Amino acid sequence: MKADKLRQIDSNELTVQLRDMQEQIGRLRFQLGMGQAEGLKKYRALKKDRARLLTVLRERERAAAPANEG
Repeated sequence: MKADKLRQIDSNELTVQLRDMQEQIGRLRFQLGMGQAEGLKKYRALKKDRARLLTVLRERERAAAPANEG
């Protein structure tokens, strides 16, 4: 999923998607540990999508916080 599409989605929906991605990553990690290398591409793609999602959430968090004028 592209970051532009993620930026258009509500933060609550992003957190739900994040939770789902983490569950899928856990299942795929277990399968890879058992020797099923069929999900390797999907595993890598999910990790990248998760990173994009976390980046968008962090951008929103930083934008909502007041600037620190220390």
